[in-house]
Amino acid sequence: MMEIANLVRPNIRKLVPYSSARSEFKGKAEVFLDANENPFETGLNRYPDPLQWKLKAAISQLKAVPAEQIFLGNGSDEAIDLVVRIFCEPRQDHILILPPTYGMYQVSADIADVGLRSVSLTPDFQPDVDAILAAADEHSKILFICSPNNPTGNDVELERIRSLCAQFKGIVVVDEAYIDFSNQASCTSLLPEFPNLIVLQTFSKAWGMAGIRLGMAFASIEIIQLFNKVKPPYNINQLTQQIALEALETSQDDYQQLLSTLLSERERLIKGLGELKFVEKIFPSDANFILVKMDDPNGTYQYLVEEGIIVRNRNSVHLCAGSLRITVGRPEENDALLTALNKRP
Repeated sequence: MMEIANLVRPNIRKLVPYSSARSEFKGKAEVFLDANENPFETGLNRYPDPLQWKLKAAISQLKAVPAEQIFLGNGSDEAIDLVVRIFCEPRQDHILILPPTYGMYQVSADIADVGLRSVSLTPDFQPDVDAILAAADEHSKILFICSPNNPTGNDVELERIRSLCAQFKGIVVVDEAYIDFSNQASCTSLLPEFPNLIVLQTFSKAWGMAGIRLGMAFASIEIIQLFNKVKPPYNINQLTQQIALEALETSQDDYQQLLSTLLSERERLIKGLGELKFVEKIFPSDANFILVKMDDPNGTYQYLVEEGIIVRNRNSVHLCAGSLRITVGRPEENDALLTALNKRP
């Protein structure tokens, strides 16, 4: 079994975390004079639960992961930032990324003054396991895998992820921001097998709650304890906790209906885009967006801007030359897109 403690920065191992009044208190009370709060009830005058146990219990039921193995962050970006700061020594260690991929992995490394090595995905957007392992050394602390991948939209094959978890000598982070749109099983099922695995998910995509900025990290208890050691004491505010909990308790049917609609619209968009003469290729998608290769991506992007429609130009991204990334919208938004593209000069 991998010794996670040996991967942690020495200063983080020795860190004595800030201890909040709420985290110190154990038991029940009616009078709280410990945290210098305003005592007059506004509904929000008290600090929130620093470890969000009620919300984690609901997520645990949904995801079949023990609450003690869940970290909640201010978006998945907080978890990405924390994992870099916990495991990577500035100007000494580095992360590995697999372009084309989500840009915040590199940004977080750059902010932390941590190095970066890139190993390209294969032409069919899968990790090259042998090339990744060949590029790694004793300072390769974290490998980031995005599945379904952004911006390409495809699932990463589970056997490749399993192989990398087994052979990579550092932390493997699988970013599953779009997993709800995929038919592939979540990598949370691999957590009991691999203590070096961290799985990221979010409320921003399928749950339609990008505005509350709530990300989830699932990992071993040891890694979750490290996250809790380093995070700000009250990183998830009370309103975010309340809204997410209400959604989990009352909006399951709405979630399933919206998800079904988005999947249906994804297929309709793929069909409609495939009928356009200037579209050269539509890449398979397991996400809520589609990568589309066409004859004039820059011109098409600018034309859509003039029509009041914004998509993402990925023409300059590695392995994505000639492509636009198009998010699946509401039916009427998708109608507007297809109508505009059918009239493209």
